[in-house]
Amino acid sequence: MELTIKGIDGKDKGTLQASEAVFGAPLKKAVVYQAMLVQRANQRQGTQSALTRAEVSGGGRKPWNQKGTGRARQGSTRSPQWRHGGVVFAPKPRDYRLSLPKEMRRQALVGLLSEKIRQNQYTIVDDLSLSAAKTAEMAKVLSALGISASCLVVSGQPQDAVVHAAHNLKKVRTLLAANLNVLDLLNHEHVLLTTDAVKRIEELWAERNRRGKVEATA
Repeated sequence: MELTIKGIDGKDKGTLQASEAVFGAPLKKAVVYQAMLVQRANQRQGTQSALTRAEVSGGGRKPWNQKGTGRARQGSTRSPQWRHGGVVFAPKPRDYRLSLPKEMRRQALVGLLSEKIRQNQYTIVDDLSLSAAKTAEMAKVLSALGISASCLVVSGQPQDAVVHAAHNLKKVRTLLAANLNVLDLLNHEHVLLTTDAVKRIEELWAERNRRGKVEATA
């Protein structure tokens, strides 16, 4: 399939032959949802912790006699109903990480990328070199390309100038093609790709046959 390439000035620069398996794949919502749940679970730190009644200091003495006071019987001032008492079923540090088969992750990524193409929510540029690592320069490029919505900027190789220039722009996030993920694709309406990013994505996520060879692009 052919995708249009633009320059950072917004003018057309030709077309790019892209893989149908990566940029023309069907969107499987159930797989995307599962991949999103796994990624969000893996982001959890799992460091929450509270003390049970057995771990709270103090409370060793019975606060008053069992009978004769007219009050409810109490065995410790560190019971959960007391102030400074322990927590019932207290949360403890745990690992929330989940695993996802690589093929499901591939289907989720290529499905979202393909949906961006079908909805015309993408822009491919031949080069993203900026004259200076300034926010105004990046804003100028996005304006020339007609991008006003939230945007995910994906490059094939590290570009420090682009990262610094886009850092202070709201709803703009920079990412390497190797770090492309489901959550960022879902959280940004538009995706801005460089030509080397497209090639890198095809290298990583093109459909492979049983021998591990990449299928020929359409």
